Amino acid sequence: MEMTFSIVKPDGVKKNLIGEVIGRFEGQGLKISALKMLHLTKKEAEGFYAVHKARPFFESLTTFMSEGPIVAMVISGNKAIEKVRQLMGATNFKDAAPGTIRADFASDIEHNIVHGSDSTESASFEIPYFFSAMELF
Repeated sequence: MEMTFSIVKPDGVKKNLIGEVIGRFEGQGLKISALKMLHLTKKEAEGFYAVHKARPFFESLTTFMSEGPIVAMVISGNKAIEKVRQLMGATNFKDAAPGTIRADFASDIEHNIVHGSDSTESASFEIPYFFSAMELF
């Protein structure tokens, strides 16, 4: 059983897509192991995306991620990271396969509805950033 991390970003929350996103994950046999809604401060968003600090999009990304509530979740299942990445689609919604979350709902490369861990290493940083061991089921 593999665990991964995902976020319904502020644009997804604003568009009332929380249930749609969770339904797509659960529809593929994945389990929600932890879930919470919160509003990141700019500093918290910067800490979460620290790996991108030197990238030109860091400022706009952290501003966007702190502009409204998000839904953070831990997802478990066989090949959870791979399955979540496939369901989300490519980061650039224009490159995302038809029927993926980003192809169906994203409006641009930054406002692309969801975030998901891209590796076991990133999941091992991202999960405890939002959840304690006692919050994982």
